[in-house]
Amino acid sequence: MENAIKINGITKKYKGFTLGPINLEIPCGFSTALIGANGAGKTTLIDVVCGVTGKSGGECVYFGDKTDIDDSELRNRIGYCSSMNFLPMTWNAKNIAEAMEIGFDNFDRNKFDELCKRFKLEDSTVKKAKRIIKMSDGNKMRMYLASVLARDTELLVLDEPASSLDPLARDVLCEIFREYLAVGDGNRSIIFSTHNIADMEFATDYAVFMAEGKVVEQGFVEDLKEKYILVHGDADKCEKAKPYMLSCTSNSMNFEGIALSENLVKLTQLDTAVEKPNLQQLSVGILRKAEKDGE
Repeated sequence: MENAIKINGITKKYKGFTLGPINLEIPCGFSTALIGANGAGKTTLIDVVCGVTGKSGGECVYFGDKTDIDDSELRNRIGYCSSMNFLPMTWNAKNIAEAMEIGFDNFDRNKFDELCKRFKLEDSTVKKAKRIIKMSDGNKMRMYLASVLARDTELLVLDEPASSLDPLARDVLCEIFREYLAVGDGNRSIIFSTHNIADMEFATDYAVFMAEGKVVEQGFVEDLKEKYILVHGDADKCEKAKPYMLSCTSNSMNFEGIALSENLVKLTQLDTAVEKPNLQQLSVGILRKAEKDGE
């Protein structure tokens, strides 16, 4: 199976915003990040993929041949976690575990308790554990993640899972992502959205960049790092370098930006420094270009 999900011409129309048409193949066996600014359409796409909201047009194909997201067997293979409150606020870990055991036959209570401990939360064995309503936003998200990750699924779809987490919790989440994929032996996949990829690069294999409801770039991270280069130099070189660059920021001292690797020779001849970008630098450059193109 090459793709966990194949998205064919998906659209979703709201007043003042249109998603798509989106044509996208989410590779099987990898972690895919949907990267974009707030309002880019990441959450809308995830909601359509998971059947939380209906689509205006197009089709999603899951695991090679499934198209009915309302099918209970298909839903059991997918773990979905929203950045919004999707569990009753009066519940605690014990209530969550009991409900998940009833709702999903692939829920592992022992794994749930283990994940709670890794996320520094009270588990289901704690009497009178803290209720969700009393938790910080970060701890709420950790609890939601633990409840989803404790299921034996083939696909995780997570909306902004790291946005409210502190750096240590994000590091734990990256470790859990890698463990989840490793256990699946190539048959498990992850899709997660983020507007800040800086702390999640270790957990990202494939990147999809979105702006104004459209996909503006995509690819395996290592391939993108070969396609683009990071360019920086003294401010007086900026104007000569700009024609070869996709995006650029500058101040009175220096400049920095992203260019296609095919312009490497021309840029080095201008006495600029060139290096391989990290995913955060790629994100800034690609999204700035998309913003400029949309003006």
